[in-house]
Amino acid sequence: MSTKPEPPAPPALPPAEIIRKFSKNEDQFLSVRPTYGYRKTLRIDEFGPDGKQTGQYMLVTEVTRAANGQVISKVVEKPQSSLHTFTLETEDVKELDRMPPFPLTSSQLPKYDLQYLGEEQVDEVDTYIFQVKPKALDRAKAYFDGIIWVDKQYLDVVKTYGKWVNELGDVHTSMLPFTMFETYRENVDGKYWFPSYMRSDETIHLKDGDFPLRLVIKWTDFKRLPPAAASGTSSPAQPAPSAPPPVPDKP
Repeated sequence: MSTKPEPPAPPALPPAEIIRKFSKNEDQFLSVRPTYGYRKTLRIDEFGPDGKQTGQYMLVTEVTRAANGQVISKVVEKPQSSLHTFTLETEDVKELDRMPPFPLTSSQLPKYDLQYLGEEQVDEVDTYIFQVKPKALDRAKAYFDGIIWVDKQYLDVVKTYGKWVNELGDVHTSMLPFTMFETYRENVDGKYWFPSYMRSDETIHLKDGDFPLRLVIKWTDFKRLPPAAASGTSSPAQPAPSAPPPVPDKP
């Protein structure tokens, strides 16, 4: 008797067609997202070896259009921290913004191998599952390595789980240890699937013991930004870069 698992039943559409269509949708989401404002709440919870919470860092920002027409991210609640294992500054957590929210746009797709894994329901949405692997690695760029869930009806990516990797291994920011990220998306205005919830768990190993950390980022209150006033001094919002994040200072 063979012990090999049975391959998943083929989807209703050829996998190549699913991939082509969801990447086109990613292109649209990437171009539209800079036209929306939102509130972002970033929280890092710190736990002791006994599992009880010992500290927390919280930062709340808001993306809006300033009077001069520029789209800005402003701090709306002063950062608060009771962490014991390390000290964070606002600039440290801003490094997380360098992760592309839509890693599998049509321009990035040729850099990856995608394998169809089957079907699964995510929050009452029937989805196709694909494994994503970069075709090659180098030191200059980082690439997504993980799993994506694609809505069967509209062929939109609704969830991702994975990490960023380069030739040196798993990538993380210079101050934060998080590498694996689980991201859920929210349907905005019935058209666009934007990231709305991200979570990552990690453990810091110190001489005093192991200290679990949890990162949670929530994006809420999505609203269309008002158009910039027609003026020679006003600059429209620039789309977020679609290229993978740069390599941090340390692997």
